[in-house]
Amino acid sequence: MKKRVISVLLLLTFLLGCIVSTKNETEKSIRQNTEEKYEIARTTPFGKYPEEVTYTLGKMTSSNNSNLPEGDTYEDNVYTRYLKEMLNIQNVDAFEEDSVTYYDIVDMAIAEKNLPDVMLVQGLDSLQTLVENDLIADLTDSYNQCASERIKDIYASYDESVLGNVTFDGKLMALPETNISDGPQLLWLRKDWMDQLGLEAPRTLADAEHIIQEFVAKDPGGNGAGNTIGLACENEICGEMGRNYEYHLDVLFASYDSYPQQWMKDEEGKLYYGGVQPQTKEALARVREWYEKGIIDKQFLMRTNNNIADAIIEGKCGAFFGPWWAPNNPLMEAVQKDPLAKWQPYLLSNTEEGTNRFAQQNASTQYVVVRKGYEHPEIVMKMISVLFDYVRYTDIDNENFAHYYQWNVDPTARPIYINVDYNDALNRCYDALTAALQRKRGKESLELLEQSYYEHCLTYLQNPRKATSDQWAAYTSRITACELLSQAQTEEIKTYYFAETDTMRSVWWKLKEMQKQTYLEIITGEKPLDYFDSFVEQWYENGGETILAEVSAEVAREEETENEGEE
Repeated sequence: MKKRVISVLLLLTFLLGCIVSTKNETEKSIRQNTEEKYEIARTTPFGKYPEEVTYTLGKMTSSNNSNLPEGDTYEDNVYTRYLKEMLNIQNVDAFEEDSVTYYDIVDMAIAEKNLPDVMLVQGLDSLQTLVENDLIADLTDSYNQCASERIKDIYASYDESVLGNVTFDGKLMALPETNISDGPQLLWLRKDWMDQLGLEAPRTLADAEHIIQEFVAKDPGGNGAGNTIGLACENEICGEMGRNYEYHLDVLFASYDSYPQQWMKDEEGKLYYGGVQPQTKEALARVREWYEKGIIDKQFLMRTNNNIADAIIEGKCGAFFGPWWAPNNPLMEAVQKDPLAKWQPYLLSNTEEGTNRFAQQNASTQYVVVRKGYEHPEIVMKMISVLFDYVRYTDIDNENFAHYYQWNVDPTARPIYINVDYNDALNRCYDALTAALQRKRGKESLELLEQSYYEHCLTYLQNPRKATSDQWAAYTSRITACELLSQAQTEEIKTYYFAETDTMRSVWWKLKEMQKQTYLEIITGEKPLDYFDSFVEQWYENGGETILAEVSAEVAREEETENEGEE
């Protein structure tokens, strides 16, 4: 009996051991499987994490909740749900701030060294500060492993500065946005007002001057005497570092071969800063005349961007300079409020040869960074690969995204508010849309974003009078404006430097403010035109001369490196 009990105990012990061993093997297998999945997720663009990965996010928002449909939030919308499904990642917003105050909060986070896991920063000075204080992660391996081949091809469509500016000591420290080439600014005019006054389409700045004077003097909008303002203009006057903005006067300045906030080269190959050149003084004299005549809005010093948009929407302004996308903002709302408002773009010649001259854009001014120490820095590369490659080129039948595009949901709804697209994306889209609208290619051959534009453009063409404002905006921006640009004779002037030198980091803001103040005082007549000469002397004395030397040396080094690479 005793032997039988012992045998039973031994058998039970053996069986228990087998169970434990099997359980351990199963757990080990599960762990190995999970680790393998993590490894795949960490090292591929589209690999899905086996368990949810969360990240805190510094979130930029926009007005009207970025036009998100009811029920959607910045943590739960088409973009975030898709990323959860594809990658099993989820943002938890550390803060949500609109574009007006967002970068102030970012600067505060940097100063306090209290960063969210992922955030957007603006300007190379902020990025350099983060690098110098060792606050952000090296993204080199993440880019090499988790940026899709198409994303790498997109970055390759720009010059080396896009990735080069975010590379420190051979390490990629941020993911840069890409600003597609917008081409020159267009003059947007109320065509219905022109027709009412019997005015012909403008070809030159002189033509534009006459039309705007007629708008102000004859009040075709019926606003009452003195209530129709002239050309809408921001007090920044010209776009900074090659960016394409609305309500600026770059077209006028370029007619004098003046580029007030750009680093250019003269005919002898010598670098110069456009803001202190004699031709800029000539351009300011012309702007001053426009101001005196009321061609430029007399209240422009007091107007914010939103205030200008309100004047346009309310029908109190019929002219402004802006890029091809102006129909999306503010003109879509203007047309929605007044369907009889017929806004039309015009490309002016600003050279004696009849061409349009404009400065090269800065291809990148915003950067996505990851907090040093965050376990999964690769998620930013994976997000970009999913949203700007997989969704657009593979999942082209995704109706959820198509609806967002058609409803004009603002891009700030995306967890990361940057755009990554080919340098010539505007021309690519125009060519694809026109071919589809002319039935030279099928709708199914279009990528997802193009399909949404196609539907709106087609509906608009079928019955323009009954088209919605967003359908009008899609057609006017993607077809009308782009057709002008595609047929234009243009001259793009190369801009040689977009980064910051050591001296610029400490005094550039003062020089910029001095320049802005001087320009405004000259334009409004508070200071004589010759005060520009005194400003130029002060600019050089207060750091400009040192900065010019630094930028010249940096550009020379970059060109030497490029030449060595070509050899």
